[in-house]
Amino acid sequence: MNEAAASHNVWDLVAQAGPVVQLVMISLLIASVVSWAMIFDKWRRFRRINRDAISFEERFWSGSVSMPELYSRAPDKWPNNPMVKVFATGFREWRRWEQDKGSADSMDLADLIPNVRRSMTVALNREVDKLETGLTFLATVGSTSPFIGLFGTVWGIMNAFIGLTGAKSTTLTMVAPGIAEALIATAMGLVAAIPAVIAYNKYSTDLRKLHQKTDNFGAEFLNILERRIAQMKGRR
Repeated sequence: MNEAAASHNVWDLVAQAGPVVQLVMISLLIASVVSWAMIFDKWRRFRRINRDAISFEERFWSGSVSMPELYSRAPDKWPNNPMVKVFATGFREWRRWEQDKGSADSMDLADLIPNVRRSMTVALNREVDKLETGLTFLATVGSTSPFIGLFGTVWGIMNAFIGLTGAKSTTLTMVAPGIAEALIATAMGLVAAIPAVIAYNKYSTDLRKLHQKTDNFGAEFLNILERRIAQMKGRR
């Protein structure tokens, strides 16, 4: 029994599988490798974004640095951070208004906040779109890999029984290797799908939390600008 098991290890079964089953296994292997590459890339990216966002918020709310100075330094210190991009976009719109107008016209002040809000929303949506890259692939791998593996299994079992055509007697030993190699496809489908589904759910949740956190920061930043506008109107 041990000799029989040794002669039919996993690698031997994969090598002996039919071309269709081998193609299924190769496809699932490639999908699994790409999925893990995306998983680690997303983990590294979200980890850096969250760390930089905490650091930026601490600097922003500490008041130790003026907004113009923070605006000039933040993009270099925390590059590719959505919260910094939203702040920089909103403050750029505010600075453009200050440079162009120079005086507080009531109509311009009424239009300023909506313009800043729109520009910050566009910036946030662009950053979210960038971070969503790859999530669709993970979702696709997670939902289709079990079915692709099952297809390979059905095909392999079908060929195993077709190979018995014309045999005068059949035993479990004759069909067991074919069934075993076919079941490997299902196992590979699950191996590819499970991490992809877990990662998709995790990073979708992380992205939703990041979107909400950045949106909340944008709302608080708009409150600061509105208070400045109220002060400018009070001086008129």
